[in-house]
Amino acid sequence: MKPNTISEPNINVALKEIQDFSKIAVSVDCVIFGYDGKNLNVLVLESDMDPYKSQWSLIGDLVSPDEDLDQAALRILRERVGFTDVYLEQVKSFGSLTRHPLGRVITVSYYLLISKVDHMPSAVLPLPAKWVNVYDIKKMAFDHKEILDAALDRLRKRVRYIPIGFNLLDPEFTLSQLQNLYESILNQTLDKRNFRKKITAMDFLTDCH
Repeated sequence: MKPNTISEPNINVALKEIQDFSKIAVSVDCVIFGYDGKNLNVLVLESDMDPYKSQWSLIGDLVSPDEDLDQAALRILRERVGFTDVYLEQVKSFGSLTRHPLGRVITVSYYLLISKVDHMPSAVLPLPAKWVNVYDIKKMAFDHKEILDAALDRLRKRVRYIPIGFNLLDPEFTLSQLQNLYESILNQTLDKRNFRKKITAMDFLTDCH
C-alpha cells in the first residue's frame, strides 16, 4: 500500500503566489468617540482626496509590514492625534472591491473611547481634526459612514453589559452624568429609577462621598 499523495499546493507555494500576484493593501480606520457632557462625538478629518474632497473622513492609515493590527491602531493614535492609553476595541473588517479609489484596500475598524476634556487632538496631519456630533453626520468619504455606524452599534451593545462607557467620563462623576452619557450613546431617554437600579446592581461604582 502507498500513502495517498497530496495534490494541493503546500502553504509555502500559496504564500509565494500571494506575494507575486496579490496587490491588496491593509489599513486601519479608527472611530474615536468622545463625550462633551451632552453629546457623543466622533473625531473626523476633512478628506482631501477626489471624489470625496471636503467630506468627513475617519482617521486611519495603512498597516506597515512590521506591525500587527493593534500596533497599527495605536501608532495611528499616537502619531496622528497624540492619544495614548485609551480604550480600544476591534469592530470588523470592510473589504468592498470599490471602497477606495486608488485600488484594493481592506480595512480593519476600531473604536476608541476617550475623555474628550482630557484628550484633545494635538498633531493631526495634514489636516486639523474636528469633533462632530455622531447624529449630525449623514454622509462620509469612502465607506466611513458604514464603519461609523458599525462601531456605534457595537458600542451600544457593549455598554449595556460592560462598564466601558466610564472611559468617556472623568474619574469622578455623578449618576446623572452617567445617565446622560448612556442616553447619548443609546440615543434614547432612560427612566431614572430603572437606570440607577440597573447600574447599582452591576456593582461597578464606588461612592466617593
